Amino acid sequence: MKIKIRVLPRSSKNEVVGEMADGTLKVKLTAPPVDGKANDSLIKLLAEHFDISKSKIKIAAGATSKNKTIEILD
Repeated sequence: MKIKIRVLPRSSKNEVVGEMADGTLKVKLTAPPVDGKANDSLIKLLAEHFDISKSKIKIAAGATSKNKTIEILD
């Protein structure tokens, strides 16, 4: 399953805000977008949100962008 994500780094807290009009999931992260910290934080947050292990989540596209495509493996 693939999910489109819009990341807002350097926010006040880590949270899944909700779905935008185009179906993209909006996510706030406290981590800065430096050295992959925001990506690591995103994977951890999504694993908790979907109640799956971190190893089943992979960034399929947009590793250096605010707009990402996440793939959840079976």
